[in-house]
Amino acid sequence: MEQVITSRKNPLLQQVRKLLSSRKAREEAGLFVSDGTKLLAEAVRWYPGLDTVILSEGVQAQVPETVRLIRVPEDVMASISPMETPQGALFLCRLPEKKEFIPRPGMLLLDGIQDPGNLGTILRTADALDIPVALLEGCADPYSHKVVRASMGAVFRVQPVLSTWAEVSGKCRQAGIPVGVTALSPRAKDLRQADLRTMAVVIGSEGRGVRQEILDSADAELIIPMNPHCESLNAAVAATIVLWQMKQEI
Repeated sequence: MEQVITSRKNPLLQQVRKLLSSRKAREEAGLFVSDGTKLLAEAVRWYPGLDTVILSEGVQAQVPETVRLIRVPEDVMASISPMETPQGALFLCRLPEKKEFIPRPGMLLLDGIQDPGNLGTILRTADALDIPVALLEGCADPYSHKVVRASMGAVFRVQPVLSTWAEVSGKCRQAGIPVGVTALSPRAKDLRQADLRTMAVVIGSEGRGVRQEILDSADAELIIPMNPHCESLNAAVAATIVLWQMKQEI
């Protein structure tokens, strides 16, 4: 049954604004918000934690009977939507329970990827290539609306695993999985000559690269061959090259 809300001061709508703007608010409430009819369709299809759907008047969407459905006027939707041109759909999902980090050969580790667009793109690409990803310290919140949008719903299909370098390095060592890092150094090996299918590979942050702590303890340094006059690649592009190489036999 639909519920109609017309006041911008409604407590649910005020909560939506907080969830959109604050990671702390999302973690405290155990909820996150996403937007758009296409992402809503992905959540309906893949995500068991869909909780509440808010639609503008006249917008149609398939919503399970078990999910709370709210209708609002277009001006009210515009007041809460993070989009300049709202699609007329916002929805709340329950945050999943924290997933344990399980080391696997041929996986990607992200260190301090702070740009939501980069993180979402990496998660989308990893989902497409069926490669597991773990987020280390300093990464953007995978459940911010910007990351969810950039992932094109990948976070609904494959839950990102959050962990620490201490846990990841210890478990990889116990499992006998070597850790490789992408680095611009004279020691770095052309990643085309490394069997990435057997490794866990770290991609570093957009600004500073991989942390020194990780560089110091890594088993291998890897470099993406490129034109000498180019200093570096965008983090999402570098990750895509690594992900693709993980699927190749050498």
